[in-house]
Amino acid sequence: MENYTMEGRTYRYYGQEAPLYPFGYGLSYTTFRYRDLVLSPPVLPVCANLSVSVVLENTGLRDSEEVVQLYLRWEQSSVPVPRWQLVAFRRVAVLAGRETKLSFQVLAKQRAVWAQDWHLEPGSFTLFAGGQQPSQKTRAPSEVLSARFSVTGMARPLRGC
Repeated sequence: MENYTMEGRTYRYYGQEAPLYPFGYGLSYTTFRYRDLVLSPPVLPVCANLSVSVVLENTGLRDSEEVVQLYLRWEQSSVPVPRWQLVAFRRVAVLAGRETKLSFQVLAKQRAVWAQDWHLEPGSFTLFAGGQQPSQKTRAPSEVLSARFSVTGMARPLRGC
């Protein structure tokens, strides 16, 4: 095998064509509401990690579990990248009518791109948090929040951080 790119080999790179059953697809016995997505810091150095928090509320009548998913989108990159990349997920049990605040860390290495070696680039990014992929169409409603952050500094190899 000479071509190691994943373009055309996985649904993450298929452009606008969505998979039939994307990651996180399914139905729930209740409804959830996401709010208060906070990224800290909103501007970070190229080698820094990003702290993320979001509030998940069970707005239904039954206790249930939700798989909270975080996706990262590069707004511009020097090489082809996925439309979005799953960077964290957590299954959370929430009692009916209750809420919980969740915290995540998005590591610098999760923003790395491959161009003969893993490296980090400055630029603008969007982080999505919700019970499904961004722009996913399902029968069960699920919110997906988004927030932007910036990375500053010079591009550098990942191993240099």
